Amino acid sequence: MSQRVFITGGASGLGRALALNYARQGARVCIGDITPEQGVETESAINEAGGEGLFLECDVRRLNSLEKAKDALVERWGGVDVVVNNAGVASAGSIEDTTISDWEWILDINVMGVVRGCKVFTPLLKEQGSGTIVNIASMAGLMLAPLMCSYNVSKAGVIALSETMNHEFLDTGVNVCVVCPAFFQTNLTSSMRSSIPGIQNNVNKLMQRSSVTADDVAEDIARAVRKGSFWVLPHKTERRLWYIKRASPKAFDFLLGMESKRWMKKMQKN
Repeated sequence: MSQRVFITGGASGLGRALALNYARQGARVCIGDITPEQGVETESAINEAGGEGLFLECDVRRLNSLEKAKDALVERWGGVDVVVNNAGVASAGSIEDTTISDWEWILDINVMGVVRGCKVFTPLLKEQGSGTIVNIASMAGLMLAPLMCSYNVSKAGVIALSETMNHEFLDTGVNVCVVCPAFFQTNLTSSMRSSIPGIQNNVNKLMQRSSVTADDVAEDIARAVRKGSFWVLPHKTERRLWYIKRASPKAFDFLLGMESKRWMKKMQKN
């Protein structure tokens, strides 16, 4: 039987790249997204790539929206094998400049959206005795660069949730995978909130310079799911820095301190 995959925020960016990756493997892929036009187009692209596509309008800010998606997948496909909590947004700014409303917005989507997805689908996967939950975090949750306080916190929360679930799921047959990419070309800045003038343009430049593509990250995720791996760290340089942070926190703080000065100048440059 072909794999059954559900991806939130799957109509664009990394979610779409992952959907098409699975489609080329002949999987049944359901896109849960709040943009019907893009969702329908991605459903067609899945079918054209060799999979079976399905678009469901789904808002990760609403628990009942995810519950409806789960019920639809059980009715249509008898269950699900891979659940990808991918939907997310970005914000930038210092602690004093980021508004409380922006904090609430990003935490509701990036953290609670993942929490809701995990809460809704975990009982089904445990009942099946198999499956994988993939939570899309970011290197921002491990490296904690300046001027990204709310985004860093939201992604660190996803990592903490994933690590906790990884231990809770021992001997259940259910796996957890957490994905921590650095910059790669995607549409994350399209809904970005920030009080820093021109930061979207600066972040877009960094993403465009990256040699890692959304397709590369999607392939890394699919491979990790097949192998049952927990961590997915697609960027070599940032992965090495994370190893340094774990082995020698003082050395990491020194390196990040130098990089932070350069980063802040670049992000604040109009």
